[in-house]
Amino acid sequence: MNPCPCGYLGDREGDCNCSAERVAAYRGKISGPLVDRIDLHVEVARPPTESLRASSPPGESSAAVAGRVQKARSAQLERAGVCNARLAGRLLEAHCKLDEQSLAMLEAAVDRFRLSARAYQRVRRVARTIADLGEAETIAPPHVAEALSLRQLDRRTTPK
Repeated sequence: MNPCPCGYLGDREGDCNCSAERVAAYRGKISGPLVDRIDLHVEVARPPTESLRASSPPGESSAAVAGRVQKARSAQLERAGVCNARLAGRLLEAHCKLDEQSLAMLEAAVDRFRLSARAYQRVRRVARTIADLGEAETIAPPHVAEALSLRQLDRRTTPK
């Protein structure tokens, strides 16, 4: 979805004229329970014009990304018999354990952003997946921080 009705909220080169009330009404169209069920909410900025040129340096290939994802998914299935998105109950507790520092970070975010219990569990699953992509055995604070950074609709933003 766009960040606001005009689409320019947060755009360095755009000129958003939306009031805070208009942005709140626009974002209010997507309910909190629905937002809770979406694991990743990421703002994607408009790319610089020069990056659209055919001569710009290529990013990581899709094949390389797919290989990393397949390796992480295989690790998940081997570890728990299901992918991280399906971890629940005892499986979630067993495979998404957080150390004290990670737990404190997550709990502070829950309080600050008033995250729901569902969002709390989803952050844990995403942090486990981030750790898997990095081939880490345990979830560390950087994994939790990255997982939290991928829940941008949980934050309140207002126009300039």
